[in-house]
Amino acid sequence: MIYRAIGLMSGSSLDGLDIVFAEFHENGGKWKYEITETACYPYTHEWGTRLKEASSLSALEYQLLHADYGHYLGEQVNRFIEEKKIQYKVALVASHGHTVFHLPGKKMTAQIGDGAAIAAKTKLPVVSDLRALDVAFGGQGAPIVPIGEKLLFAEYEFFLNLGGIANISYSSASAGYIAFDVCPANRVLNMLANDAVKEFDDEGRIAASGKTDTKLLGELDVLEYYKQDYPKSLANDFGTEIVYPMIKNTGLRTDNALRTYTEHIVTQIKKSIAGLKKTPSPSRMLVTGGGAFNTFLVNRLRDHLSELQIEVVVPDEKIVKYKEALIMALIGILRWREEANVLSSVTGAERDSVGGALWMGQEQ
Repeated sequence: MIYRAIGLMSGSSLDGLDIVFAEFHENGGKWKYEITETACYPYTHEWGTRLKEASSLSALEYQLLHADYGHYLGEQVNRFIEEKKIQYKVALVASHGHTVFHLPGKKMTAQIGDGAAIAAKTKLPVVSDLRALDVAFGGQGAPIVPIGEKLLFAEYEFFLNLGGIANISYSSASAGYIAFDVCPANRVLNMLANDAVKEFDDEGRIAASGKTDTKLLGELDVLEYYKQDYPKSLANDFGTEIVYPMIKNTGLRTDNALRTYTEHIVTQIKKSIAGLKKTPSPSRMLVTGGGAFNTFLVNRLRDHLSELQIEVVVPDEKIVKYKEALIMALIGILRWREEANVLSSVTGAERDSVGGALWMGQEQ
């Protein structure tokens, strides 16, 4: 079977809306893909602010934003289809939405971006609300990308996504698939760079010029979250409301703060991998997300992970930037096929689930 779908992803780093149009081939349970078109539409200052402040809205204001953002997403899909000249080629749109609340311990997660509004704008079938069913089954609702890693990137043992939050997946013949959020990443790094009137630390140059503050590093490394066993997941406010203030309260210069936090990210990733693979042996790890362009961070990872015999692989730019949007498209297709698209071995739910609400935007 051949499927042509659009995937939408808005990450916690708030750098923009990632859109992928891809063709998927399924034959006897084996999947192949080809990314045909991509785009990243940066958020305007207004949209960035609205999304950043969504958690402080009243119930009515939140629901209005949910609907408004859904219409916005639909407009961006239409823009993408027009710019890429792919009219009549798209069979399905799968939208992750933008996470505002994530409280799996209370069986609740919320991603804004009303799927009904997207469907109404695009006149296409739309799959949205991808995490909710897993959370209702007692899972973390995150990470959800391992199903795509399993089906599309089987040649790797480890997967690291360096987005607003760093998360890791591990594929093992004995343990199956394991995945969890490691620590805040780009969201905190970008906030620190903003203090130096920079949008982000380009290639990690500012961090590379700084020095590690061992006292702060020690305090960060013993935060309660890092003592928890997987499955586990992080909400954005762990980075913005706990980690970032801890760093700012030290009064460190921006270069030293960035260097220290970079070391913290690397330390936690190494600790996580060591916990997953007790005996080091040659393995490959695919690194994607915006942090893969942070040369200093990636080099520090290579230095640390060489001790564990892990080869750090940064793939071509399309996969680095758009792997998550690509997998959202696949998750939407699996929902359409009524096949499991969230793995309970990863999230801790009572069973695998066929997640996502389906909205039929086209006329029957």
